[in-house]
Amino acid sequence: MRALALLLVLATTSAPGCASDGDHAHGHGRGDHATVHQHAWLRDAEAAARRFEDPSRDAWQQPERVLDLLGLRPDSRVLDIGAATGYFPVRIAPRVPEGVVYAADVEPALVNYLTLRARREGLGNLVSLACYTDDPCAPEPVDVVFTCDTYHHIDARVDYFGRLKGSLRPGGRLVVVDFKPGDLPVGPKEPHKLAPEVVEAELDRAGWRLVTREDLQHQYVLVFEPR
Repeated sequence: MRALALLLVLATTSAPGCASDGDHAHGHGRGDHATVHQHAWLRDAEAAARRFEDPSRDAWQQPERVLDLLGLRPDSRVLDIGAATGYFPVRIAPRVPEGVVYAADVEPALVNYLTLRARREGLGNLVSLACYTDDPCAPEPVDVVFTCDTYHHIDARVDYFGRLKGSLRPGGRLVVVDFKPGDLPVGPKEPHKLAPEVVEAELDRAGWRLVTREDLQHQYVLVFEPR
């Protein structure tokens, strides 16, 4: 509920300046400073989008192969933790036309960016959520919790993912995609990479059981279910 409340505040404050392509932000009585501030966060988010949404990413990320591993139904509910500018959420949404994708991030600028992107691309079942670093923030139980390139950023992971089990519907799954250790041409530098065995051991302590592992070019995909 905290995440939803913050989302409503963000949507109310940012929407006037960003309704569609070509619109300009206005201060609504607060002067030029408000206009500059809104443009600034949009530029920052657009810079992030150029990096996260670079078309060259598709070759090594293999998004369709990853999505096939989620086992989605048309009515699935999905929570993407660390959604950023929406690389995966905008691909998940068409696969769950009767469901919903909750795209969570801790950066308000990225949350706003993805809210506007979903509106622009007509993805009415994609909801962008502003969350806290220690709160999985699922607004309702979901079928799939998905996190890509985010697991290694989360603190106190055993506790975090232990609590996350309460966000799943019966039969729900957790899918972790992250970078393999080593000197790779993409992804974070060492030591900000975790071997899949480390992830499995941590999640085992949190009460999860590994059911599937797949290897991509630079990453691994681990699928868990509650034990």
